[in-house]
Amino acid sequence: MDEAWVIQAGDTLSGIFSQRNIDVATMNAVLAADQELLALDVLKPGNTLYFEQALTSGELLSLSLNVHPGKTIHYRRLPDGSFEFAEEIKPSRWQQDVFSAQIRGSFYASASQTGLTDGEILQAQRILEERVNFQRDIHKNDLFEIVLSREMVDAGATGQTRIEAIRLQGAKLAQSAFLHSDGNYYNGNGESLSRAFLRRPTQRNYRVSSPFNLRRLHPVTKRIAPHLGVDFAMPVGTPVLSTGDGVVSRIGNHPYAGRYIEVEHPGHFKTRYLHLSQVQVQRGQRVSRGERIALSGNTGRSTGPHLHFELHVNNRPVDPLTADIPTATHIPANEMPVFRNRVAVLMAVMDNSEQLAASMEPNVHGAGG
Repeated sequence: MDEAWVIQAGDTLSGIFSQRNIDVATMNAVLAADQELLALDVLKPGNTLYFEQALTSGELLSLSLNVHPGKTIHYRRLPDGSFEFAEEIKPSRWQQDVFSAQIRGSFYASASQTGLTDGEILQAQRILEERVNFQRDIHKNDLFEIVLSREMVDAGATGQTRIEAIRLQGAKLAQSAFLHSDGNYYNGNGESLSRAFLRRPTQRNYRVSSPFNLRRLHPVTKRIAPHLGVDFAMPVGTPVLSTGDGVVSRIGNHPYAGRYIEVEHPGHFKTRYLHLSQVQVQRGQRVSRGERIALSGNTGRSTGPHLHFELHVNNRPVDPLTADIPTATHIPANEMPVFRNRVAVLMAVMDNSEQLAASMEPNVHGAGG
């Protein structure tokens, strides 16, 4: 039988499995398959779980998590009773819109009137937070434009967005930000608006005991399974550093990933730190590049003391040791021609929106593209 379960506030995986008469051993087998994704560790209200259970025994054959209209994660039972996962990603396109307004009151209030969500406004502020004090530098009649793209599939918006450009203009204010191919934001001259990333989350260069590998042979299960991060062998209690400025978005204690921390960074970056012995930050706390956030450990399912470190760009895991990430303060000279062309295109988009907005009342505009 196949049945859907729409996740409600307060739901837990153990509670849902209990109501469906699925035993703890099966739940743990699913969590073992999920340890690289951690998609089931925090259930989001509104998402849907699909259960396929045997008609007579009720045994769980497969579980699917609909993350958003463009992404579903499937967990399938194998003959030995364990589970494997597969991600189903639907073809998508990005729809560009321009949100512009003249400041009336605070930046937040003015941006809200254009149709931007709270999360999108917060992201815009974080992109420019090292250059603009949004409490002191923003004044009445200042202008702003934000070019934002939303991911779309045939079923509608996926909820994934990215800010392509921001421009703030006023009598005492002139700031802009443009998204580059490395996922970082730069001004029109190619200068980074945020500090660069560290390649490694430790002060010393510890040995890589298991590299990023989408076809890794798992050391415990002996089955081919993707390894979506890098393992560094190190003694329990080694200081773990945030590799970039950001905000602690998740802290958890997973039966297989152990104690872990997730940090969201400006742009489209996210880092994870697993198997910790001690967490030294709180959810929602701002952290700086190089700041100690935890101590390494051997918690969860682990073959020995180590740190599992992940880097996600645009919600996709990449190899943190080789990925194209901002590690310098300026775009390399050989990339500047392409960047200048992109800036020119985005400036033209914002100029057109500004001209349209000037002819409209009230002084708020969201233009589709």
